[in-house]
Amino acid sequence: MHRTIFPQAPIASPFHAASTAADVMADIRLDGKHAIVTGGYSGLGLEMVRSLARAGAQVTVPARDLARARQALDDEPNVIVDALDLADPASIDAFAGRCLAMRRPLHLLINSAGVMATPFARDPRGVEWQFAVNHLGHFRLTAALWPALLEAGDARVVSMSSRGHQLAPVDFDDVSFVRRPYDKWIAYGQSKTANALFAVGLDRRGRAAGVRAFSVHPGSVLGPLARHLTPEEIAAFGVHDADGGLVVAPERDLKTPAQGAATALWCATSPLLQGVGGLYCEDCNIARLAEDGETGRSGVRPWATDPVQAERLWALSEQLAGKFGARPLT
Repeated sequence: MHRTIFPQAPIASPFHAASTAADVMADIRLDGKHAIVTGGYSGLGLEMVRSLARAGAQVTVPARDLARARQALDDEPNVIVDALDLADPASIDAFAGRCLAMRRPLHLLINSAGVMATPFARDPRGVEWQFAVNHLGHFRLTAALWPALLEAGDARVVSMSSRGHQLAPVDFDDVSFVRRPYDKWIAYGQSKTANALFAVGLDRRGRAAGVRAFSVHPGSVLGPLARHLTPEEIAAFGVHDADGGLVVAPERDLKTPAQGAATALWCATSPLLQGVGGLYCEDCNIARLAEDGETGRSGVRPWATDPVQAERLWALSEQLAGKFGARPLT
């Protein structure tokens, strides 16, 4: 079952760019399943959590702001909130330790939290902030939860990438902008490429045990991720109409939160993807492989699906965040 191979090319999905979370989950039941969704108390993550919980899953939402998370989710009986700061390795290990102590399999891990176009900063290890939070935090979290994913025997890990990956590959010679000038969009693009490559590397390591991995472009959804952008930068994306209202045009990648959550949920639950993985998806389908030089259009750039680059990233990630699967992480 786990040896099926799909190329990086669209398949006959019944869903499309305008499909919503409700569309994707209409015939899905997850009773008895456990899911973890980072960033699950706002924006797209909140849509995902509600959809999974209403399909019967028990959902854990790790949150840096516990009060805000509890307020957002207090009407969801199948959801629990726990403390986690993806920028703090000790917090990651503590959260994972509490999860593992419950001795239950983890069937779905959706790595949805992230930052975008932040001012320049480095974490205490000296790693550029967007790469540290968007990629390394989730790398360490997935590693720490690995025993629970293996215990499920049929698990999926979905990492939130972005069409922003087209802005930049991972610069392995200067990932933290020590020698090159900092560019917030190049840094964001690098981190989103890392999210996609992580799915490639993780899927290679997990598929024999039934753990499959995907990366996702959710679409362009104006939400908390844009908090570091100026009004002029937001206007440049064309998300507002002449009256200041939000434009919904999924054919142009401008989506509602419910539409933006759909592809990650499709990757997490679709029977069409049983036994496959390591793929970058968008619009509730496997994305096409884009040509070099294409930017801002559909498709995934080759540098974000390259297994050689995925292994190079894996080695760097273990160097910076700890050896994958080691207990305890160091």
